Amino acid sequence: MSRLRLSYLVLAIVGAIVPLAHFFGWFAVTGGGLDGLFVAWFENNAVAGLAWDLMISSTALSIFMVYESIVKQDYWPLICLAVIVFVGLSCAFPLYLFLRSRPMA
Repeated sequence: MSRLRLSYLVLAIVGAIVPLAHFFGWFAVTGGGLDGLFVAWFENNAVAGLAWDLMISSTALSIFMVYESIVKQDYWPLICLAVIVFVGLSCAFPLYLFLRSRPMA
């Protein structure tokens, strides 16, 4: 495995652990309601800007992943769509780069 692919994999793992640790901590304190999480995302302009930034970037990456998978007929990277929803962009994007850069048979 090349250093570049290894760095993508490490970033995907860190991109999963760090945000999920914060989310699980938040759920432990608040009791775990998603409505409260969505309210917190738009608590003030700074947080709302970050939330919109992540939603727009996630949408752009999702469209690109679907298009690229259809063109290349390589559907494995589409698992990153689920990763965007359930983990986040910070894990899904490096994971997509890791899967996309693998050697093809």
